[in-house]
Amino acid sequence: MASPDDLSVFRGAQFSEAIAKLDDLLIQGGRIFLVGAGCSRCAGLPLITELTDSVLGSSELDDASKTILNEFKNQFGGSRSAHIEDYLSELVDMLAIVERRDERGATLNKMSLGTAEYTAKQLRSAVNKIKNVIALIVEKNIVIDTHRSFVEAVHRPVRVGKTSPGQVVDYLVLNYDTAIEDALALERVSYSDGIDGGVTGWWNPQTFERDGLAARVLKLHGSINWCELTDDPLPRRVGSCLQIKDSGDERRILIWPASTKHRETQLDPYAQLMDRARHIMRPKMGSQRVLVICGYSFGDTHINIEIDRALRESAGDLTIIAFTSEDVPTGQLKAWNEEDGIRDQVLIYSNRGFFHGEFSVEVKTDLLWWKFENLTRLLRGER
Repeated sequence: MASPDDLSVFRGAQFSEAIAKLDDLLIQGGRIFLVGAGCSRCAGLPLITELTDSVLGSSELDDASKTILNEFKNQFGGSRSAHIEDYLSELVDMLAIVERRDERGATLNKMSLGTAEYTAKQLRSAVNKIKNVIALIVEKNIVIDTHRSFVEAVHRPVRVGKTSPGQVVDYLVLNYDTAIEDALALERVSYSDGIDGGVTGWWNPQTFERDGLAARVLKLHGSINWCELTDDPLPRRVGSCLQIKDSGDERRILIWPASTKHRETQLDPYAQLMDRARHIMRPKMGSQRVLVICGYSFGDTHINIEIDRALRESAGDLTIIAFTSEDVPTGQLKAWNEEDGIRDQVLIYSNRGFFHGEFSVEVKTDLLWWKFENLTRLLRGER
């Protein structure tokens, strides 16, 4: 096991204001945590670049699908940032073209890729097999010790002299794995993820409104243990030991890493979950909400749009705390940090600095507070 990172830098005066603001904001009510893929790394799951290599090298992927995937990889030659989402997006786009021609009865109903031509049936088979391999990689055994420490820190009484907010904590989860739900259960935190029942259950969003909840988990991209049964697009959770005729891999309810993400969010259950997320990120008049973003690289446009709208429509009542592995704010974070009117609502904890409105402090060494395991240690009071 790797040695834990040194957090002693956060004892110094240079970052005292940043740490104090983090502490003060997290003892307020209305806490929301947006959990991205980076938070699953410490559990043993791959980041997107590692997932790409794992899929391409998987022995579970048949030769025909691997050939197609490698052809798309070749077409991104020269790119240093292309990954499985780009390759799968191209494949899905090509499939859509060929299927449309098929539906219209066109005779030119094959597409060239590399030195071969492919029918809609072949392309669809490749899409499904690639998705199944992704699912197999995500469905591996994982270690969630850090996640347990994280939820224990979030839900414990805050500190001496301060009272616990006593309000429901919302988790907006973009990952397929069940690490947050499992950690909440193991720490005996009462929560709902919209599924009623037990190991095997059914979709019932009314569970989000149950009395006595301490947490709500919104799986905005679906969950590895969700599937759909015939004639019902809403999720079932099926126990892994059960053999149900129409609950195979092809029936998984997931928003796969592809360009179709935005379109799929318009369908239930994702539309229901996103509507609830919008409501959560918009405080009622006179109340405050704090959205903590960790393990997320702002790579999903549909998620970025929702956060941006919530920030602008909150009339100053939504505060964003964003942790990023970038040395300084870039992209969406840079835009927020530079825009008058909203910059004071956004606190950015970057790899080499802290940025809040006109205040900033930058250093030449890595701070690493953006790592999920280090954020967890900070929430537990370690310095």
